[in-house]
Order: sequence, then structure tokens, then C-alpha cells
Amino acid sequence: MKEEEKNRANNVRNVQIVVFRLGDEEYGLNIDQIKEVVITPSITRVPQKPSFIKGVSNIRGNIIAMLDLEEKFGLRKTIDEHAGSNFTLVIDSFEYKMGVLVKEVPNTLSIAESAIEEFTLAGESNDEQSYIKGIVKLEKRLIIMIDIFKVLSQHEEQQVFKKQTVGVGV
Repeated sequence: MKEEEKNRANNVRNVQIVVFRLGDEEYGLNIDQIKEVVITPSITRVPQKPSFIKGVSNIRGNIIAMLDLEEKFGLRKTIDEHAGSNFTLVIDSFEYKMGVLVKEVPNTLSIAESAIEEFTLAGESNDEQSYIKGIVKLEKRLIIMIDIFKVLSQHEEQQVFKKQTVGVGV
């Protein structure tokens, strides 16, 4: 709490982030990108989708694609698809809805916006890492901040979120 009070006194802008574990690392999303966290419901597999798309689920009447970011990022698996203790971060935007599978209940942190340091790996294409917003250093922790809306390439978005059109008089 002292850090937060100090930031307020210095007129530092704080941001709320949701922190979760993928593989052995901690990742963070801006809290504004997450609608809710729910226990993962049953997942119905959908054929001919990328392997990191585990299928679709019905969450509060909405059919959403379920993404396994551990698989997408090539990380060591910690998510057991058959265990009932997994959680889903429900992402809801104007363009699409999706769920991100996580093993543990995520926690929230309030950090100074200036605590997010820009980070890029040399040799990587900007497209491949455009979803990494930066790294947060908190004592002995490093949290990789990502923009969930940039994780999927345009081609992957088209495969997963086909725009639905309503036919009139068909």
C-alpha cells in the first residue's frame, strides 16, 4: 500500500493489471481488456482451427473461442484441459469475444504506469512481438505485459473470428 500512496502523492498515474501465470512466467493484461474471470466451462472442439484454439464454450449465453496462450507462445504446458479447476479470462471487445485459459486464479495489481518498461528482442520482427507492451519489474518479479488484442495475427483472427453477416430474405 505504501507504494500506491507514494504514487498518489507524487501525482503518478496508476494502472490496474491482471496478473496470471503461463508456463513458468507471469503475464499481465490491462484490467480494461478483461470482462470477467470464470471457471472454465466445457469446451466443444471445432475442426480445422489452429491448435492453440481449444474450441468454443458457452459463457453466459455467448459462444466464445477458447485460446491456450501457453500453446500459442510455445511455453511449457501447465493447463490440464480435462481438469475442472482451470479458469478463463473472458475478453470482450467490439470486434470479438474470446476466452484465455489460465491455471490459477489471476490477481490484480495497481502499478505506476511508468513501471512498464518498453521491451523488444533484437532480431524479432515487430509483427511477431507487437503484442508485448513491456516488462514490469516488481522487486524480484518480472511481469510480461501483453495486449491481448494484438496476440493473434490478422490471418489467425480471420480463421477464428469469421465476421458474421445476417442474410435478409434468404
